[in-house]
Amino acid sequence: MTVDSPATPGPVRRRRGPVDPRLWRYSRSARGYLVLSVALSLLIAVTVIVSAVMIGTILAGVITDSGARSIGDWTVELAVLAAAVAVRTATTWVADRYAHRSASRVIGELRGEVLDAATALTPRDLGPRRDEVATVLTRGIEGLRAYLTGYLPALLLAVAVTPLTLVAVAGADLTSAVIVVITLPLIPVFMILIGLLTKDKAAAALRTMTQLSAQLLDLIAGLPTLRALGRERGPAARVRELGDTHRRTAMASLRIAFLSSMVLELLATLCVALIAVSIGLRLVFGEMGLRAGVIALVLAPEVYLPLRAVGAQFHAAEDGMAAADKAFGLLDERAAATPVGEGAVPAGAVVLRGVGMRSRTGWAPRGLDLTVEPGRVTVLTGANGSGKSTVLQLILGLDTPDEGRVLVGGTDVRDLDPRAWWRSVSWLPQHPVLVPGTLRENLELTGPVAVTDGDLRSVCAATGFDAVLRDLHAGWDTVVGVGGLGLSLGQRQRLALTRALLTDAPVVLLDEPTAHLDPESERAVLAAIRGLAGSGRAVLVVGHRAPVLAAGDVVVTVGTEVPA
Repeated sequence: MTVDSPATPGPVRRRRGPVDPRLWRYSRSARGYLVLSVALSLLIAVTVIVSAVMIGTILAGVITDSGARSIGDWTVELAVLAAAVAVRTATTWVADRYAHRSASRVIGELRGEVLDAATALTPRDLGPRRDEVATVLTRGIEGLRAYLTGYLPALLLAVAVTPLTLVAVAGADLTSAVIVVITLPLIPVFMILIGLLTKDKAAAALRTMTQLSAQLLDLIAGLPTLRALGRERGPAARVRELGDTHRRTAMASLRIAFLSSMVLELLATLCVALIAVSIGLRLVFGEMGLRAGVIALVLAPEVYLPLRAVGAQFHAAEDGMAAADKAFGLLDERAAATPVGEGAVPAGAVVLRGVGMRSRTGWAPRGLDLTVEPGRVTVLTGANGSGKSTVLQLILGLDTPDEGRVLVGGTDVRDLDPRAWWRSVSWLPQHPVLVPGTLRENLELTGPVAVTDGDLRSVCAATGFDAVLRDLHAGWDTVVGVGGLGLSLGQRQRLALTRALLTDAPVVLLDEPTAHLDPESERAVLAAIRGLAGSGRAVLVVGHRAPVLAAGDVVVTVGTEVPA
């Protein structure tokens, strides 16, 4: 098995042209939708031309031939006209129905692809983009629905219907075709000018929406604390300011959309009127036949209609494509990833040699040498921001050091199969992950707990989680919400610590395991950690409290380097 490692983020490639080819590359449903849409657009173009020819033939015949004015004289033409109208109606209905279904499938596929790409990013790369990714995955990429159901069908109709109807107009009346050729480019020119202005508005709307959502999520997460301190109304002004900014940018985009639609409609109406006046004058002076004039007049609006529809749908789809462009940037980074090795994880110590990691303020850590041996407790200490948690991420292979190497049993961690390596590690992060469900489901989040009830009670007693269970009527069947909602911060930490100490993994990484514990519970937890090392596990603990340092067989201080 080969696993892609995240590539170093590069500049996001800008979208080119009205249709982003990356959409078809990353979504199988989008490719099928494109093929069917092209076929339906061609069918609609044929029905438009057939309908115009039949209308012109019937009207010209009825007016000029006094002996052919009964329905029976035009049975074939009327049947062809009715069939063309019916086929066009049915085709349009099928296109609309399939567009909505395909849009849902395409959005679902892209959302899954982007989520996979985001989870493959290193913590250092994902951190600055977390809010942006969350906005794209939730509300942003949903804007593609307007693109797929409105803009794209209109664009394909413009590509299929406009050239074919122009050829039909030229076959009926060359003068009208010349007028169309002269006036038709005016609509794309105005569309481009308006689109350039709208693009900046759409980017601004997405940016303010990202800021607003991030602010609201932070506010909701910290609302219990703010309320306890009597500061729940403090962020109201900032949230109101962001909301007003988003409202102004959204309204600016809507104003441009409404005005541009009016401009395009007026322009197309004037162009059709010019053709109609030309046809009328030539009919009066006998310079063209009635049949040709009627066909050209019926087809003239059909030439401009698809381009008008493209202009009207462009603004509705621009917000979605702005978000999709950021999504495609993530997918492009994943596509550029390189495969890593595979196979079993070698046994032995975890060794860091000259490891350094760049940070915003310099290096954290820099030149770190560390050996985590089985059967020993190694304590990693240092000042805040020195890179202690970063060291754990490097050992896990979640990030790649800018300097030095991380070795597991003599093998570089980058050459290991990530999934096999992660199964060999028990990791307690600073902010443990809890999912909606029962306490037992969260206990078994990383796999079934293969211990006896006695061992489970012993570990719960060591972490103090047994007292938590006694206060809960449902015990292990107690249901918690997102992020462990329903438990206090200390209770969440005790649950995650219980999960980490029940592991049979040979390597145990604990980041501040006693941060929210009282001294008595801390002593019990440190004794349990010593017991893990005594059973042959390689234990690395991040901490700075004196009891934690005293429990370590080896204490390593992490150093940093700030550029002069």
